[in-house]
Formats: sequence, C-alpha cells, structure tokens
Amino acid sequence: MPTSAGLRVNQAAGRWVLFTTSLGLTMALLDSTAVNVALPHIGEDFGAGLAQLQWTANAYMLTLAALILLGGSLGDRFGRRRIFVAGMTLFALASLLCGLAPDSETLITARALQGVGGALLTPGSLAIIQSSFHPEDRARAVGLWSGLGGVGAAVGPFLGGWLADGPGWRWVFLVNLPIAAIGIPVALRHVPESKAALDRHRFDIAGAFLGAIALGLLTYALIETDWLTGVLGVFAAAWFVRAERRHEAPMLPLSLFRSRQFTVINGVTLLVYAAFGGFFFLATLQLQIAARYSALAAGAAMLPTTLLMLLLSGRAGSLGERIGPRLPLTAGSLLSVCGMLLMMRAGANADYVSRVLPALLVLGTGMVTLVAPLTATVLASVDTSRAGIASGVNNATARAAGLIAVAALPLLTGMQADSYQSAETFAATFDQAMLWCAGLLVVAAMISYTQLGRGHAGTPAAPAPDSRMHCAITAPPLDPGPVNTGLAGTTT
Repeated sequence: MPTSAGLRVNQAAGRWVLFTTSLGLTMALLDSTAVNVALPHIGEDFGAGLAQLQWTANAYMLTLAALILLGGSLGDRFGRRRIFVAGMTLFALASLLCGLAPDSETLITARALQGVGGALLTPGSLAIIQSSFHPEDRARAVGLWSGLGGVGAAVGPFLGGWLADGPGWRWVFLVNLPIAAIGIPVALRHVPESKAALDRHRFDIAGAFLGAIALGLLTYALIETDWLTGVLGVFAAAWFVRAERRHEAPMLPLSLFRSRQFTVINGVTLLVYAAFGGFFFLATLQLQIAARYSALAAGAAMLPTTLLMLLLSGRAGSLGERIGPRLPLTAGSLLSVCGMLLMMRAGANADYVSRVLPALLVLGTGMVTLVAPLTATVLASVDTSRAGIASGVNNATARAAGLIAVAALPLLTGMQADSYQSAETFAATFDQAMLWCAGLLVVAAMISYTQLGRGHAGTPAAPAPDSRMHCAITAPPLDPGPVNTGLAGTTT
C-alpha cells in the first residue's frame, strides 16, 4: 500500500481512499442537517421543553466547535488515519446511544459525544486526501470528495424528515451505524497512514478545555437564563484568552488578529453564521409547527438553499476573485436579509411555492454570493504558512456563532418552554427571530462595505480550497493548509 502522497484518482487504491473519506464526511453532514428536522418528534416523545430541544442541537455544536482545532492537531501528530478511525468509531457509538436514549438527558449527553467524534473525524477527512494523493490529482480528489459530501448535506434534511415520519426519529441517528460499519474496515485496510513532522511543542489541551468550558457556560446561561453562569462564562473566556497568549503553540494564535482584515472578516463571519444558525434551527420548526408540514415535507423544503450552494459556489468564488470581497459580502448579506424577511410569510398553512420557496431561493442566492469570497478573504489575510490555522479559526468562529444564536434567539424573542407546542405562539416569536437574524446580517453588510477595501482583494496569501462545490450552512469550508502542517477540515 502506498504510504506517501502518490495515489491517483484513477487507481483502485485512490478510489478506496476517496470512498472512505467521503463516507466519513457524509456521516457528519447527515447529522448536521438531519437532526433539526426531527426535533418536534423528539420533543413529543420525551415531553421535552424548548430548552431540551436547544440542547439537543447545541450539545453537538458545542463540543465540535471547541475541539475541532485540537482534532486537526491530533491527526497531524498521531496519524491522520488513526484519528479519523477513532472519530468515526466514537461518532458511531454516540449515535447508537442517541438512538437508544431513554430520556432527553441521555440524548443530550450522547449528542455531546457525537461532537467529540466529529471534531476528530471532520479534520481528518480532508487531511487524508491532502496527504495521500499525488499533487497532480489532489485538486480533482478534493473536488470529488466535496461533491460527494455535498450530496450527503443535500440528502440530510430529506432523509431526516422521512425517517422521523416513518420508522421514527431514532433512526436519524441509527443510520450512522451501517455507514461506520463500512467505513472503518475500509479505512483500516486501504487508507495510508500519514503524520506531520514532529515538533517540540505541547498540545494546547488547556486551551481546548477552557474554550469548551467558556462556550458551555455561556450557552447554559442563555438557554437557562442563569446570569451568574453567564458571568462565570465571561471569566472563563478571559482565562482562555490569557492561556492562549501564554502558550508556546496555542490552539487559537492571537497573533492572527494583528491583521486588520483577518479581524474584520471574522467579525463578519460571527454575524453571518449567527444569523444562518438561528435561521436553520428555527425554520424547520416553523414549517412543522406553524405551517403544518410533515417532517419529510419540511426537510425537503430546505433543499433549494443546499442545491444552490452545491451548484453555484464555484462561480461565486471566481466572481469574488475578479472583483474583490467587498461587494459580494455586502450584496450577499443583504440578499440573505431579504430571504429571512420573506420567510416571515411562511405562517399558518403557508403554501410552499408562493411563500416558502421564494424566501429560500433568495436566501440561498445570498449565501452563495458571500460564502466563497468570505473564505478567500480569510486566506488572503495571512501568510501561506498559516492558511490552515487561519481557516480553522474562521470555521470555529462560525460554529460558535451558530451555537450562541440557537441559545440566544429564544431568550431574545420571549419563547417559553412550551412555545413550540402552539402554532400561533411559535409563529409570532419566529417572526421576531427573523428580525433579529436580519439585523445581524445588516450589520455584517455595513461592516463589509465600510471596512473592506474597494476593488480587487489582491492575490491571496494562500489558494482558496480546491473544492468547487460545498455546503457551508453551518460553517465556511476549511482550507487544509500545506501538507503536513496546520489544520485540515471540511465543507459543512
């Protein structure tokens, strides 16, 4: 078996590597897009309040956001295949626990474990391709991997709705087991192992731990309206920053923020993905609770945004390269505002073609317009040697933004524990939430227009990800950085 970066796409060995890494990506993407559709069924089965549904979504995002940077480093140090297989195994075991959960508390715990598995699995998927394929075939391999993963993202809401309405919501999680049963043996047999060159630096375990604690405390404070916990979360965040400043190889290098453009674009990322995270969490609930769609219909209804991302992201990236990021980020944010305001028409018994579809098409067009230039601008703001970690920080920023939005929006809009059980009550608070999300995007547009340079952004310090298709609903795509250094990631 080849152990260096010499595999070819047209060889059986190369196809096996593509197959198993795509399975891993698909497994992670299915869960990130399918679970929200099943939330009303989960709440009904467990008699759970809105807070339990928030935690079902957020427990996964919390551990994934906090540990994804560490997961990439572990793969570089101990072996990318080894960490990929460990992540897939943990993800599968956690999925089994989710599917067998007797109560909401067990489900939430299992979702957090899924996030740990995802933090190990997700960076390794692309890193394996980058380190295994011949340079001449690497771009093609990443494109095929991204396209196959994008199909998984597109199928997720549809599959989640079909399973929730049919055999039951537990199968949304149990479907991961056969995927892992195929992927793990194939990875062990056919994927070459690779590591980065060893260095003297210690892992930033303290940074990962403090980051998770800070995010967890702040999320708990928002969901449970516990302000003392919020204060503790702020102190934990300050301690995290202090620890990162003093660590010799920090998980979050604060020196990156010396670049004004990097700081600005991460601020835009925070706002944009908070809006997107809140929208996709609440929109599938709105369609089922207020519009009276089945879970299957609600899942299928969300497909247009994903399909637009898959089909048009490459062209949007090319446009951004020609004219610079300022106008695409501004226009994309404002188009997304229009999409969210149009979604307020999706109330009681809303017709899909006349009320829901126009909103999703406008929103999807806005997302397509801004996501690829956002990623390119992140990479252009740092040296090539730091492209991987800069992209990883941007990805983690986006995931944390979605996490906080899902926790905060019900509080800001006055949603109560039983709000999702009343169509009229939920629809009213959903409209308020869309106004909040639209407001975040307006601020993002203003920052983009006033703080980013006019015209062409200049030659990026690192190339944009090879992927020409991706679904960046939960976070922008990660660039793997140079082979054997930095962080690699996915296109979720």
